[in-house]
Amino acid sequence: MSDVNTSTAADGGSAATLTRLEQEGEIAADYLEGLLDIADLDGDIDMDVEGERASVSIIGDTASRDLNKLVGRDGEVLEALQELTRLAVHRETGERSRLMLDIAGFRARKRAELTKLGTDAAAEAKETGEPVKLDPMTPFERKVVHDAVAAAGLRSESEGEEPHRRVVVLPA
Repeated sequence: MSDVNTSTAADGGSAATLTRLEQEGEIAADYLEGLLDIADLDGDIDMDVEGERASVSIIGDTASRDLNKLVGRDGEVLEALQELTRLAVHRETGERSRLMLDIAGFRARKRAELTKLGTDAAAEAKETGEPVKLDPMTPFERKVVHDAVAAAGLRSESEGEEPHRRVVVLPA
C-alpha cells in the first residue's frame, strides 16, 4: 500500500548523526506503514534528514481526502501521530526523538503561512516600535515564527503557559 523514499540533506552533520537520524526515519517509516495498512489508507512515505532531525512525510494522491483524516482539525491528529511515532522510535532506540511528521503537505503549507505571519509581525514591530503579541501557538508553530522573525532581523520570545503560550515580537 505504501512506498518508501529516502533522501538526506546533510547539513554538515557527522556520519554518526546522520546514521542515527536515518535509523529514526526507518523506524518511523515502518511504524507509519503499519498504521496505513491497519487504517486501509494509501500513501507513500518519504524520509529526509533536515538539520538535526529526521523528517518523515506521508504523501497521497491529491484527489484522495483519506489522508486528511490523519491530519485532523488544525493538525490535532497529526500532532498525536507525531508523538506516537516518536514513542515508537524511542521504544526501538532508547533515545528521545525530535522526528518531524508531515501528512499530505499540511506542515509544509502551515510553515509557509507561519513564516509570512512572522515576517509581517516583524515588519509591524519595526514600523510601530511596539511589541507585537501573536495568538497562542503550538511549539512547532512558535519555532517557525521565531525563525522568521530572526531572519527579519528582530528578536522574539515566548510567553505564557501551554496551551496559551504565544510569541511576542520585540522591536529593535
